[in-house]
Formats: sequence, structure tokens, C-alpha cells
Amino acid sequence: IVLLIISVLILITIPNVTKHSATIDDKGCAAYVKMVQGLVQTYKMDNNSYPTTLVELATTGDIEADAQCPNGKKIKITNGVVSIVVD
Repeated sequence: IVLLIISVLILITIPNVTKHSATIDDKGCAAYVKMVQGLVQTYKMDNNSYPTTLVELATTGDIEADAQCPNGKKIKITNGVVSIVVD
């Protein structure tokens, strides 16, 4: 009986954990994009122009040139606006 109860609890828990993991990654990506947007604004204040690429923004040392979201999605900078690359 104990094994049956434990099995049922595991069957209920595993799908919920995986579902929430995807939600956490998406929220983490949105937060990361906002953080990079803040770095873009800082770059503009320091250099009087927006960076055109992540490589240019990486010259500040605050971010890596190949930076991407925690869920693996790539980000880009277009006219001073940071967004997620949609494949």
C-alpha cells in the first residue's frame, strides 16, 4: 500500500515539475532580456549611441558576446531594443 501511494505521488509530481520548469525558463529569459536592455541604455549614456550587436555591447565587459537566455534562446539588439531571436 505504501508503494502504491508513493507511486501515485510520483506520477502526480513529475508532470507538474516539468511544466513549471518550462515556465521558469521563460520567465528567466524575459528577465534576462530586461537586464540586457538596461545594459544597452547604459551603453547609450556612455557612448551617445546604441550598440548594434551583442559583440559591441560586450566591449563594456558586462556581458559576453555570445550571451543567450537561460533556456537557450538567442537574443539580438535592433535599434537599441533587445529581443529574442525567433527561429
